Amino acid sequence: MYDVHSKCADEFISHEEILETLAYADENKENIKLIDAIIEKAKKRKGLTHREASVLLACPIEEKNQEIYKLAEQIKKDFYGNRIVMFAPLYLSNYCINGCTYCPYHAKNKHIPRKQLSQEDIRREVIALQDMGHKRLALEAGEDPVRNTMEYYLDSIKTIYSIKHKNGAIRRVNINIAATTVDNYRLLKEAGIGTYILFQETYHKESYLQLHPTGPKHDYNYHTEAMDRAMEGGIDDVGLGVLFGLDKYRYEFAGLLMHAEHLEAAFGVGPHTISVPRLKHADDINPEEFDNGIDDEIFLKLIACIRIAVPYTGMIISTREGKNVRGRALHLGISQISGASRTSVGGYYEPEPEDESSEQFDVSDNRTLDEVVRWLMEMGYIPSFCTACYREGRTGDRFMALCKSGQIQNCCHPNALMTLKEYLMDYASPETKAIGDRLIEKEVFHVPNEKARAVVLENLRLIEQDNRRDFRF
Repeated sequence: MYDVHSKCADEFISHEEILETLAYADENKENIKLIDAIIEKAKKRKGLTHREASVLLACPIEEKNQEIYKLAEQIKKDFYGNRIVMFAPLYLSNYCINGCTYCPYHAKNKHIPRKQLSQEDIRREVIALQDMGHKRLALEAGEDPVRNTMEYYLDSIKTIYSIKHKNGAIRRVNINIAATTVDNYRLLKEAGIGTYILFQETYHKESYLQLHPTGPKHDYNYHTEAMDRAMEGGIDDVGLGVLFGLDKYRYEFAGLLMHAEHLEAAFGVGPHTISVPRLKHADDINPEEFDNGIDDEIFLKLIACIRIAVPYTGMIISTREGKNVRGRALHLGISQISGASRTSVGGYYEPEPEDESSEQFDVSDNRTLDEVVRWLMEMGYIPSFCTACYREGRTGDRFMALCKSGQIQNCCHPNALMTLKEYLMDYASPETKAIGDRLIEKEVFHVPNEKARAVVLENLRLIEQDNRRDFRF
C-alpha cells in the first residue's frame, strides 16, 4: 500500500502507485483543461504532486510545453533570483566492494587504478581547489568498509576545514557516501557537514536489484531509507538524485517526487537539493549498452518539471553535461553547478597520466573555473560562493521557511555579491574581474532594503581596499 508517511521504502515509493500515476498521465497528457488547471496550481509556487507533475511531463502539446518552460524559469527566479552556486567534487577514494554495473568503481573492474587520498594528499588537493577560488566541496567515495571508514571521512572533513591558504578557505563540505547508520549520520552532523547527498540511481526496485547484483548497495530498502536515517541523525539538509538512463525516465521522475513528498510529510523538510545526472561513458562502462538513455530535449523538460513540482529545492547539474546543455538548463531550474571538476581520485594538484585515469565518468565541460564564472556573468547570472546559511544555522526547516516565503533572497543576494567580490579580488583573470565588477555595481542596487544595501556597499569596499574577507548576512 502507498503511504507517504511510512518509513518503509516499499510503501513511500510504491511500485503500484507509480504505475497508476504513469497510466493516469498517459490518459490525461492531452487533456488541456486538466493541464491548464495543473499549470495554474503550479503558478502559486506551492509545488505539485507526483501525479500532477507526471501529466505535465507526458504532455506532447508544444504550446503547453512552452508554458511549462516559461513558468519553470520564473519560479527559479522567484526562489533563487539570478544566483548560481558554485562547487567542486573531491573524490577521496575509488575503492569499492559493490558490483554496480553502470559504475567503473565496481569490484570486478581490474584495470582501473585504485587510489585513496591520504590526509596530506587531501591537503594538496584542497589548496589547489582554494587556489582556483572554490569555497564549497562535495566529497565522493566508493563503498569499502575496510578502507573508507567513518573515521577516515571524519578525519578528511577535519583536514579540509583546517586548511587556510592565502585568502582561501573551504567553508562548506557536502558529502556523498554510501548509506549508513543513524549513529554515523550523527557523527557527520557533528563534524559540520553541509548536505548529505545520496543518489537513488533508480527507484525501480527490480531494475535496482539487477543493476546492483553484489555488495551492500544491493539492499534496496536500506539504501532508499537512508535519508530517513540521516534526518533522524540530525542532518536536515539532504540531497536526492537519480541517474537518468538506467530505467524509464518517467518512472524515475515519479519516484523522485514521491521521495521528496515523503521527506516533507515525515520530517517537515523536503530535499535541500535534487541532482539530475545522466549516464555517461566511463572506464569499463558504455552507456549505449543501457537502453533507457534520454536525449537533451527530454532531459531539459525533466529539469523544468522538477523545478515546478519542487519549487524550493536547489537543483544541481554537474560537468557530466556540456556547455550548451548546462546553459539551457540554467534557464529551466538549475541553481547549482560545478566548475573545473575532476572526477578522479586526485588530479587537482597534479593531473593524472591518461593511462592511469581513475575517473568515475567522462567530464563534458572541461573549462576552468574562471571561464565558467565569466560565462555565467556574461549571461547575467551571479556566480555565488556563499555558504552563509549553513554556517548561520539556516538549515532544514529554518532554511525552507525562508526559501518558501521568498525571504531567503534578502540574505542570498547580498551574500552572493560579497563572495563574488572575494573571488574577483583573489582569483579572477583581468577580463573576468572587469565583467564581474560591472555586474556587482549593477546588482548591488537590486538589494531592496536600503540599510542592507549600505552594509553591502561598505563590505564590498572593505573587501577591495582592506583585504577583509568572509562577510555574511
